[in-house]
Amino acid sequence: MRELRAALAGRGITLPSLRIDAATIAREAPCPRIEFGGCSVDVAARLAAALRAGGAKEATP
Repeated sequence: MRELRAALAGRGITLPSLRIDAATIAREAPCPRIEFGGCSVDVAARLAAALRAGGAKEATP
């Protein structure tokens, strides 16, 4: 989660709700999950632009 937060911050993006899902902390497999939470439309647009700029693959249905 720290790496994700730092990478997003490097692109000027902050997801205030980014945190570990407390209900999954005790799990060994699969590992604990990260909650992204909600964000504004502006942040979502900047996140999408950052992913496109980084050469991220488009999601497939």
